Amino acid sequence: MKFNVVSSFAAGILLASTICGAVYFTEDPAVTKAAPKPTKSEQKTVVQPTEAEMKDKLLTAGYIVQPKADYDKTIEATKKAASAASANNNSKKIVYRAVISVTQGMTSIDVGRMLEKAKIVPDDFKFSRDVEKKGVEKNLRPGTFTVDTEMTYDQVIATIFKK
Repeated sequence: MKFNVVSSFAAGILLASTICGAVYFTEDPAVTKAAPKPTKSEQKTVVQPTEAEMKDKLLTAGYIVQPKADYDKTIEATKKAASAASANNNSKKIVYRAVISVTQGMTSIDVGRMLEKAKIVPDDFKFSRDVEKKGVEKNLRPGTFTVDTEMTYDQVIATIFKK
């Protein structure tokens, strides 16, 4: 390329940019020359179903439809029934009975774990400590023993450990 061709091209670009800039900065931005294009707008009307139609549709789908006041009454009645049932259940105590097999070499901790699994004692470690406090941890008798939750701690210990 020759120097004249490049400089002519650059001069043309400079002239075009100057004209575009002058038009851009001198034109009033509030006035638009082009008319806005008319847009076609379709209004979609959504038909809302009536209350009876909504209830019928929900009932056919398997839902239960009831007013809020009825719902609140149902919840209140359920709470009352649950509290009455829990009051009746508290009077009946569940008794757990277990058959414990003690073998040679077991410790009081092993027996406590078995009793905790059988829900006879709440804590196996506490049971083991109580056995140690009584000083009978070395008197563990091998055999099969039946214990239940109606027995006291001392009765359970006396059944499994000899004095």
